[in-house]
Amino acid sequence: MRRRGVMRWICTVLFLSFSLWGCEEKIKPSVLPGIDSQTIPQQESWNSTIALSDSGQLKALIQSGYIQKYDEPREILLREGVTVFFYDDEQRHTSTLTSREGKVDELTNNLEAHGNVVVISQESTRLQTEKLYWDNGRRLIHTPEYVSIVSPREQVQGKGFESDQQLRNYRIFRVTGRTTTPSSSR
Repeated sequence: MRRRGVMRWICTVLFLSFSLWGCEEKIKPSVLPGIDSQTIPQQESWNSTIALSDSGQLKALIQSGYIQKYDEPREILLREGVTVFFYDDEQRHTSTLTSREGKVDELTNNLEAHGNVVVISQESTRLQTEKLYWDNGRRLIHTPEYVSIVSPREQVQGKGFESDQQLRNYRIFRVTGRTTTPSSSR
């Protein structure tokens, strides 16, 4: 009788050992072929805000529905709607940019916006284009693309553009159309 109990105990231990050993192989995570650590973002964030500053001075606030941060190249991809609030040296809000998506270079904090880009200044000047770049160091916005500008003084269209981020001093390189508003022709 006693021998039978010992045999049961040994069989139970062996059964449990083999069962646990067999499960070990099943719970190991599998790695998908073709996935490289450089092809997936190091960080992801939803409905977030990024502050770009220099020496403690706020230069821009960026809001985006979905953000992906990559270490190589050092960039932040902005998806699902982008809104950028630009600020001057006195920390006053100067203009607002909206676009479908964008990208921030982490080394320079330069911004690239794509898809239905609209910039509206505090003075109600409105710029529309499909692609726009913001040079953080010079606080300059520019594009080689077609642009349309509507201000309280005029309406201008053309190809190639640069301006301060307040949209006060702008240049269009190849003007294709220009009209003045009734208030500016008096």
